[in-house]
Amino acid sequence: MTSLVEVNFDGIVGPSHNYAGLSLGNVASAKHQGQTSYPRAAALQGLAKMRGNLARFGHQGFLLPLPRPNTDLLDQLGPGAQDNPALLAAAYSASSMWTANAATVSPAPDTADGRCHLTPANLVTMLHRAQEWPDTKRMLDLAFADSAHFTVHDPVPPTFGDEGAANHMRLCASHDDSGVEVFVYGRSLAERGGGKFPARQHIEASRAVARLHGLDPARTVFIEQNPVAIDAGAFHNDVVAVANGDTIFAHELAFADRQGAYDAMRKAFPALQVVEVPDSAVSLADAITSYLFNAQLVTRPVGGMALVVPEECRENARVWSYLEGMLAGNGPIREVVPVDVRESMANGGGPACLRLRVVCDPATVDPRFLLTEAKADAMEAIIAREWPEQIDPADLGKSSLDNAIRTARYALLETLGLTELG
Repeated sequence: MTSLVEVNFDGIVGPSHNYAGLSLGNVASAKHQGQTSYPRAAALQGLAKMRGNLARFGHQGFLLPLPRPNTDLLDQLGPGAQDNPALLAAAYSASSMWTANAATVSPAPDTADGRCHLTPANLVTMLHRAQEWPDTKRMLDLAFADSAHFTVHDPVPPTFGDEGAANHMRLCASHDDSGVEVFVYGRSLAERGGGKFPARQHIEASRAVARLHGLDPARTVFIEQNPVAIDAGAFHNDVVAVANGDTIFAHELAFADRQGAYDAMRKAFPALQVVEVPDSAVSLADAITSYLFNAQLVTRPVGGMALVVPEECRENARVWSYLEGMLAGNGPIREVVPVDVRESMANGGGPACLRLRVVCDPATVDPRFLLTEAKADAMEAIIAREWPEQIDPADLGKSSLDNAIRTARYALLETLGLTELG
């Protein structure tokens, strides 16, 4: 009997969490640009979400904040780079908290060599994210160092944009079974004749990841995201669609060729269940502001699926009405769990952005990256004591803030026995 389960690795919100509005195409990020952020509250909200999922589903991992401010980035940009507000803010960015963009993961049952493969995303579309992958890879190399069970690749070449698991879904009968992997990509502005926002995921990057992971072409599907959704603010597929097991939960306008997308998935995975939300019930604008689809769709130990959504879904009358109606039916989603991740939401990331799903045997993962209640208590104490209570835009570049951020992160590394990542 195998022991593969889905472990969600959430990003701990870093002590440099701030609202710089750096993410073009991210509506919430732009809306809150320049406002005061609350790193301590943000990190505690994320940890509370992790605690809840640990209690509810039995397994939970985490990934750590990256070193900030990134003075190497400013050095590479030349003398005076720190005087440019956007470049300075990029060096402080805590966007690695959204670990759905850390990598694309293919579980062992799907790959030719029977190992779980992870490819860090290059995130080249945005400067503040493109700096992440070297430190992310160091962490993945450590967490998944067991070469009998894992392979961690280098990113695909930066010619092609890759945004990781935020544009990747997996369909399967169970986590132990061979699955069908679905890669969602966008066309460039030039290819589609204009548009408001760039498509961050290139099909060439998706195909490269599939080849690196040794996936069966017959069980690999490539689907184009709807340009209308991208221009509405769905900068990643996980803002309009999420999948788990045999089920996809998606907005009607998620894919460029709606019926063709479902037909392609069903051809590779005939047992597919589609839970599609009509635009007439929940508009694309409501879906994006509430992050209804940026949810964790998780199999419950008692059977059926739970949808972990942000509190903003409960506060939107149309979205909550739809969810209540869905639960009254007899579909695969049997529970909706609202969580408070308001600080992350204000910067454009919901529950799904905060987690990287890895199907594995937890015993093969470096245990320092797996959450326990005792570890959560220790992390909570560090965050409450060391994380800045707030950061104003004018604080960026001040030595007092730099020292506070570095001290806070190192205290967490020491507590977790992970100072080699310092």
